Amino acid sequence: MELGFSACGIAKAVFLEREAPIVEKWLNANMHGEMAYMANHFDKRLDPRLLVDGAKSVISLLFNYYTPLTQADKTAPILSKYAYGEDYHFVLKDKLQQLLNFIQIELAQVSGRIFVDSAPVLERAWAERAGIGWIGKNANLIHKGSGSFFFLCEVIIDLELEYDTPATNHCGTCTACIDACPTQAIVKPGVVDGSKCISYFTIELKDAIPEEMKGTFENRMFGCDICQDICPWNRFSKKHQEPHFEPSDKLMQMTRKEWIDLTEEVFDKLFKHSAVQRTKYKGLKRNIDFIMPTHSNTDNT
Repeated sequence: MELGFSACGIAKAVFLEREAPIVEKWLNANMHGEMAYMANHFDKRLDPRLLVDGAKSVISLLFNYYTPLTQADKTAPILSKYAYGEDYHFVLKDKLQQLLNFIQIELAQVSGRIFVDSAPVLERAWAERAGIGWIGKNANLIHKGSGSFFFLCEVIIDLELEYDTPATNHCGTCTACIDACPTQAIVKPGVVDGSKCISYFTIELKDAIPEEMKGTFENRMFGCDICQDICPWNRFSKKHQEPHFEPSDKLMQMTRKEWIDLTEEVFDKLFKHSAVQRTKYKGLKRNIDFIMPTHSNTDNT
């Protein structure tokens, strides 16, 4: 908590027997689209002991990124909340390294590795096993007290610890996220066809966005929060306290026209240390051009 994490749980490092056929079925259905890396290291994805020799425990942590701030121009292309500030990979890796150092110095000389969305780790499955939350119908992990606007990360170590009880599901009969998804990417409760998700099209897909998707993105230019914004559990979300995740005034004040006229120079200044760099200027411009017809009469001046 001193490092800023909002929840922590621990699960025993074992082979994920229940998840194995689910992941295999998802991959066989090509729901990962062109994300070839999702099919790599299938065995490591299911067994943390292949990532850390002699692994005994998977420590799962949540880091809140929610903010009530929204872009000033309501007609402008929309950026996902998680990308408002600095790239979370760098911010959280530093905090996780501090945590691992603390364990090694204060508790035991253990071997371990830190993970922030950059290795074949089934983060949601481990967080659910660690009792932090449950996997909702939109396939996001939901924490009963703070919703789902947070990053998941792990420390896998070869130290046996006291393990937490797996979380139970509290979605009930609600289908708000399924009903709200404009591309119908949530094919059934807990299963998202990644190749239909707006985040996939705007971040992962490197080729041209299929023309048949025109008009379905609801102005999303990078990522998508629709299934989270609509989730009743996110009424409990509280603003994060991480300065690195605060957006610049320039970013939040950008008008629709400024986004349409975005230059590479402005892109580099706006997103110097941002996760948006993943799309590069060319990718973000492709997304903006796809959702924002430049000949529109409603452009702001």
